[in-house]
Amino acid sequence: MLTFKALNAELLLLLAALIWGFAFVAQRIGMEHVGPFTFNGVRFALGALSLLPLLLSNRRSTTPVHSGGWRPVLTGGLLAGLLLFAGASLQQVGIVYTTAGKAGFITGLYVVIVPLLGLLWGQRTPWTTWVGAILAVVGLYLLTLTDSLILAKGDGLVLIGALFWAGHVLVIGWLAGRRIEPVSLACLQFVVCAALSLAVAVTTEPITLKGLEGAALPILYGGLLSVGVAYTLQVVAQRDAPPAHAAIILSLETVFAAFGGWLLLHETLSGRGLVGCVAMFAGMLLSQLGMGRAAPPPTEPAVVAAPSLAADRPSRTG
Repeated sequence: MLTFKALNAELLLLLAALIWGFAFVAQRIGMEHVGPFTFNGVRFALGALSLLPLLLSNRRSTTPVHSGGWRPVLTGGLLAGLLLFAGASLQQVGIVYTTAGKAGFITGLYVVIVPLLGLLWGQRTPWTTWVGAILAVVGLYLLTLTDSLILAKGDGLVLIGALFWAGHVLVIGWLAGRRIEPVSLACLQFVVCAALSLAVAVTTEPITLKGLEGAALPILYGGLLSVGVAYTLQVVAQRDAPPAHAAIILSLETVFAAFGGWLLLHETLSGRGLVGCVAMFAGMLLSQLGMGRAAPPPTEPAVVAAPSLAADRPSRTG
């Protein structure tokens, strides 16, 4: 039986999943006004700023960042930021050509990819993960491939992005094993991602004040709510929520992405697509529960605890 503290934690996780799911809608709307790299650059800059209060609070109440000084933090933040930039960029460009709901489910496949990649490090992969992977692949086929076996451009980009999200989770797990303070790492990787995104945006996209004003609400949602608020909710909630419950609740992000796309963008799925979503969701759940940990969300980067592939530890993702 759940205690009041555990129930409260699960409600906070549900709110975080809701925020992250609707972030895919914000990303889709934002693309009507600015380019994908501009959107990500400003969004992750705001995300870094939103974590400053938590960072300063941790500074006053915890030990130094790392026993080895700042160098491991800087190196880790750069590596994590590069992977975050790759995953977020592919997702953001891909979402221009696909729906918010499909992008949510395809990105969510990273929770299946993570334990499979763990085989390269000699990690034990339970049978539930293999069953989950098969279900996810079947679901991906039903959701994205046409009868001529053609993968749409947007779906393909988001799928490649999921590989980078998976790599990001593994790297964060490795860094967590070195006991690097998570909020410092999160803030630094957001800065790296923002800087790289803005550098590409300046050279490839038109950046106008009118466009930024039009995308202001989606950017604020993605930067402050999706990164700052929801990340904080997860950090607080996972201290008290049972890991298996957290895995299920956070997986609902993909469902909220599809619901948000239907509610706000009037996106629809065929019967075949709906069956594909159900199969993918079941595969994600089996993969997470098999590892016995809650994986970080698809639209936000992992910043607190990776699945048991690398270390105890998370945002992922929109």
